[in-house]
Amino acid sequence: MAEAPRPFRYPVPDLADLPEDVRARIVAVQEKAGFVPNVFLLLARRPEEFRAFVAYHDALMEKREGLTLAEREMIVVAVSAAHSCLYCVVAHGAILRVRAKDPLIADHLGTNYRKAELPPRQRAMLDFALKVATDSARIGAEDWAALAAAGLSDDEAWDTMMISAFFSMSNRMANATDLRPNPEFHMLGRLPPKPKG
Repeated sequence: MAEAPRPFRYPVPDLADLPEDVRARIVAVQEKAGFVPNVFLLLARRPEEFRAFVAYHDALMEKREGLTLAEREMIVVAVSAAHSCLYCVVAHGAILRVRAKDPLIADHLGTNYRKAELPPRQRAMLDFALKVATDSARIGAEDWAALAAAGLSDDEAWDTMMISAFFSMSNRMANATDLRPNPEFHMLGRLPPKPKG
């Protein structure tokens, strides 16, 4: 019988051995989600890189102006699918399901966003994001014009570009290290929450 793949290509540090700020961030995520996403453990082996990655991630993905939080995750899932990044499709697909309150959307975007039922604004956003991720040398004035025609502001176009570029980098890191998604991500957002009480 073949051994199950391990989630990490590199050894990960013990939480107790991490700098306080890095440990606090990981514990805060654990308390909110109920588990520690594997990408946090992988990146924590180099605290300076962890801090830079998380800071830029938050600047792009937690912004409340312009693109919605769900639209930001849509970009991540579609770009990650184009790069065949298992970790990011599964992990950000889970976040997308939660933020969009839609149990199906991540499966559609993670398979082929062009077949998903999307409004013109989101289709234009994803078309541009995918061109940034896969053919950026061919981006021209017509691509920016298509975003404006679909109703995206200059700032929303910028965010689309930067999210696509950032996660293209993240996808390559996750693929190269064979990073596996936490099992908890697979069911997150698929079923309605259980009533409390």
